[in-house]
Amino acid sequence: MAHREDDDRVLPYTRGLSLFISPFLLVAFVVLYLFPDDTERLFAWTIHPTMTPMVLASAYLGGAYFFVRAARADRWNALRTGFASVALFASLLGVATIVHWDRFNHQHVAFWLWAGLYFAAPFLVLAALLANSRVAAPTRPDELRLGSLSRLVVGLVGLLALAQGIAMFLAPERFIGIWPWTLTPLTCRVVAAIFCLGAAGLGVLADPRWSSLRLMLQVEVLMVVLMLVAAVRARGEFDTGRALTWVLLAGFLGVLVGSAFLWLRYERGGGSTTPNPATASRSST
Repeated sequence: MAHREDDDRVLPYTRGLSLFISPFLLVAFVVLYLFPDDTERLFAWTIHPTMTPMVLASAYLGGAYFFVRAARADRWNALRTGFASVALFASLLGVATIVHWDRFNHQHVAFWLWAGLYFAAPFLVLAALLANSRVAAPTRPDELRLGSLSRLVVGLVGLLALAQGIAMFLAPERFIGIWPWTLTPLTCRVVAAIFCLGAAGLGVLADPRWSSLRLMLQVEVLMVVLMLVAAVRARGEFDTGRALTWVLLAGFLGVLVGSAFLWLRYERGGGSTTPNPATASRSST
């Protein structure tokens, strides 16, 4: 069956890659979230304290959910910003692996799985992003769009997350002393890469369709909820005297409240925002 060049289909390569990656992420989630105090025996390197492996595990389950949905998705526009942010995340972890090579347990099979994944994944995911973007469809006149204020707020949150991640990755020593829990240069860069996943929010500035944000919002909420549960589990590891502890908590709670608002506004009450381009531009929320 012939396809149009701009039919927005998800290519077989993209589906296959998604199915290939998701089991690795799911296994890593189980190891790091359920057994965060046993990383010396079970993971690629020893991670202390337990909050860091649980934060990484939260990102992994969010990623597993994203790739499972990607394997079944009908339209590429729902996946594009996710693939872009995953490519950045994987690239940063690949660089961190090289920079901190001596911190890893080279005798453990988990290390070679880690290294193989993060040395190959940036290229594999970028290939899917470039290939599938060639069949991306333009926005249809009847598609529901975010209002200008919603786009601005989501884009700003994405920009702040990206800026935070880049700053932590480039200068981890500046953040280790003020972070809510203990970090090393390696774990600081890992947390930085997780923050950079938030760059997916910048996608709304170029593509205001609700369908392009919907899956990303689900992934974000899943990750943040898991991180908050992890914070309760590891509450003894936090320095409550540091201002950033409360800023980070307020930020995560704000993300959940904002996500709930967007979901109710556009998913449950989408009829209140017209998808017509001429009138959508006049919407303020």
